[in-house]
Amino acid sequence: MLILLAWCINRYTLINQSIWDGVEKLVYWVLFPCLLFNAAINAKLVWADNFLMLCLLAFCMSIMGLLAYCARWLFSPDPINLVSGIQTTFRFNTYIVLAVATRILDAPGLELMAITIACLVPISNALSVFSLAHRTGQNTLWEIIKNPFVIATTSGLFLNYLGFHLPDMLQLNVSRLGNASIPLGLLCVGAGLRWVNTKKDGVLVMYWTFLKLIAFPALALLGANLLHLPPEQKFNAVLFACMPTANAAFVLASRMGGNGSIVAVTISLMTLLAAVTIPFWIYLAK
Repeated sequence: MLILLAWCINRYTLINQSIWDGVEKLVYWVLFPCLLFNAAINAKLVWADNFLMLCLLAFCMSIMGLLAYCARWLFSPDPINLVSGIQTTFRFNTYIVLAVATRILDAPGLELMAITIACLVPISNALSVFSLAHRTGQNTLWEIIKNPFVIATTSGLFLNYLGFHLPDMLQLNVSRLGNASIPLGLLCVGAGLRWVNTKKDGVLVMYWTFLKLIAFPALALLGANLLHLPPEQKFNAVLFACMPTANAAFVLASRMGGNGSIVAVTISLMTLLAAVTIPFWIYLAK
């Protein structure tokens, strides 16, 4: 709904793109990092018991990135369009993950999902920055180091590991800023929404969507069965894998010289189709 609202505002009102550019910068540099930092510093980290499951998901994310890059030979897309959307095949929408998890998981299940998110956000962000920086002519390592998403997550995990807790007032304000990132991030996606320019781009978007909503959870389910993961870890892995891509993918692509429009279309399509695919994968994982 927010995506549609922002698209209508941008298209039919006097609010121009320069305003959305300012909102996008705010989300990228302040609000999303607060969301990630807050999730990381408050997660209950139990590394050893869940190591195999986390390795499986990290492996699946890497495979999705490689398969997404194979579109270079399958469809011969525009290089900037290609690297902009690779990240959509392995990133995950934290808000939707938590919204679904709180409805269907018990307390131990929610803790397991929080650990999964906290551990895989740095990997997801690092892979995303690498895929964009590598092609857009930017220093890959430097872009990863200075990326606000990576900084926020790694610093939150480090403080969490040390047992450090923010003062209540600071914690409250960081949490509020993080919560604001979700609606504003969705508005930025809607404002940047454009339909694909060519049929080739449309095929690319459908390919990314297939990888994220079908191939990723299928590979996670297969891997969980082969590794004989406990039922709760198997369910957690599949639930995590079947989520649509992150809204932050649009922000990152736009800020790093990629094509934000094609990413916005992909996010919108994945989010809509996920309403059908998520219940399907939940059923199979049980």
